[in-house]
Amino acid sequence: MSGTSEGTGSAADRIRSATTERHPAVPAVPGTSTEPAAATPSAPRSPRTSGARDYQAAFNAAHLAMAVVDRSGHVVAANEALASLLGAEPLALLERSAADLVDLAAEARTWQAYQEVLRGRQARLRCTRRLKHPDGHSLWTEVTLGPVPGSRDVLLSVADISDRRDLQARLRHLQMHDPVTRLPNRTLFFERLSSALEQSSYEHGGTGRIGLCYLDLDGFKAVNDTLGHRVGDRLLAAVAARLTQCADQSGYGRTSGHLVARLGGDEFALLVEDSTGTEQLADLARSVLNAVQEPFDLAGQRLSVSASIGVVERAAAGTSATGLMQAADTTLYWAKADGKARWTLFDPERNAHRMTRQALSSTLRPAVEREEFRLEYQPLVDLESGTVRGVEALVRWNHPQFGMLTPNRFIGIAEEDGSIVPLGQWVLRTACRQARRWQIEQPSESPVFVSVNVAVRQVWDSDLVGDVAEILAETGLAPQLLQLELTESAVMGSAGRPLQALQALSDMGVRIAIDDFGTGYSNLAYLSRLPVSVLKLDGSFVRGFRYEEGSHPNPADETIVEALVQLAHRLGLTVTAECVETAGQAARLRRVGCDTGQGWLYSRAVAPERIAEMIGSRPGAQD
Repeated sequence: MSGTSEGTGSAADRIRSATTERHPAVPAVPGTSTEPAAATPSAPRSPRTSGARDYQAAFNAAHLAMAVVDRSGHVVAANEALASLLGAEPLALLERSAADLVDLAAEARTWQAYQEVLRGRQARLRCTRRLKHPDGHSLWTEVTLGPVPGSRDVLLSVADISDRRDLQARLRHLQMHDPVTRLPNRTLFFERLSSALEQSSYEHGGTGRIGLCYLDLDGFKAVNDTLGHRVGDRLLAAVAARLTQCADQSGYGRTSGHLVARLGGDEFALLVEDSTGTEQLADLARSVLNAVQEPFDLAGQRLSVSASIGVVERAAAGTSATGLMQAADTTLYWAKADGKARWTLFDPERNAHRMTRQALSSTLRPAVEREEFRLEYQPLVDLESGTVRGVEALVRWNHPQFGMLTPNRFIGIAEEDGSIVPLGQWVLRTACRQARRWQIEQPSESPVFVSVNVAVRQVWDSDLVGDVAEILAETGLAPQLLQLELTESAVMGSAGRPLQALQALSDMGVRIAIDDFGTGYSNLAYLSRLPVSVLKLDGSFVRGFRYEEGSHPNPADETIVEALVQLAHRLGLTVTAECVETAGQAARLRRVGCDTGQGWLYSRAVAPERIAEMIGSRPGAQD
């Protein structure tokens, strides 16, 4: 190779120029060749010639594969190490495109950076490339390009990092796989899941859907506790093998493959990419359940286990890894709650109900402080005179998102999370204050009592007796004008603190009523030992009194109610009938001796102002 223009000289000239320019202590001698000219053995060597030869020798002998590349991107000099790495002769590399030799055009970003280095606009480029050797094997390399100072050329270096990459791959495998089951672990599972959700499967002909079976072994803790962790680990490994076999036999994920992973403990996941629908996931879940329920023979131990599986299948678009796992976890919980040893498919409506319940639970306590609750009152009417004897306070929640909620929407939640205590205190105080206000505003009328529902948890988690005493003293309401209602299941069999609290309240003069009487397994003899003063018959008894067109009421219903009323009266108790809706029902209840009635015949639950209008009057119709 020869030439007169800059950038087209011999390879020796390029190396010599590059090295002398890099080391200015060795002055450049234009036209110096690789062999000394007309030199005698005794003649001293020129410093320029000596430096050029030394740097050229170092370039050729270097273990690092290198080449000098001109601004057009062609190799003008290459050392033996580069030739050996690429499986070629050094001279065969001259004038070759450097980008072709190390595959720099494979990625647009790398190619653009390479062009910037050639133009002198970027100082350096470093990238990793997988190269194909002529003998067929592949090698991983680290490619570096940078300008030669004082020259327009670029120095290319290529380092073989295959061993390092292999080591990194082995370490990554150890980091991403569970040592007990050899399955992918949680980290790799979420990496694969995120990747599956990010890529657009429509572009390569996929279904655009994704499925997940989230599995938990039933009773695995008992295996660990009784047989030890070594047997437990063997069981996990055996379960993993069966799950993998089920996934392979199911033949799902033909285009994208599948993933069976252990997420931790006794939890496993089967990820289905490009799923074809819920039926495919259901078939997989059934096969997994059948496989897991087959007995395991482990080191002389024959073990039988079952599993619960949550199944989720949906469109990948718009789905996040977090959202998919939350749905799977919820569905797995349903499978456990429904009896275990089963699979359950995600139900959006059921989940919406759960989410609503969770939203209510998280805002219950603050709602009391924000005064989002209000009380309505339903009259309790004397069946003989037709006058209002008392009222039942019924709480409503004016929720900012869900609107006006009745007690059945939130009382159960309040009892579970303990917020029933502050809520119950608010209801009790508000109801007593209102009853006292009616008494003050209508002094000529007989005062009406107010009945307030009380949960058992209020007795256990608070000083109910102290609260009642404090509120009565604060509001000025007489104890005889307060009635506390507890459900039959809560009162029957009461002992210890609950019974002591009921007795103390009764001794104070507060009336105690059993609500929904007749719905549980009542021990009638136990009534005589309870400080109870009122029985409220469940509405199911009263509904049997209704006359339907062309039919007659069942006389057995009236016989049962009459017997309960007579029993209550002999024990010194009064009886209130709930759900009175017709005048005929009221007449029959009056005939069997029932004391008071409550229901839509008289009034629905209404605002306090409406109750004030009813006091002293006869609401509803009478026979």
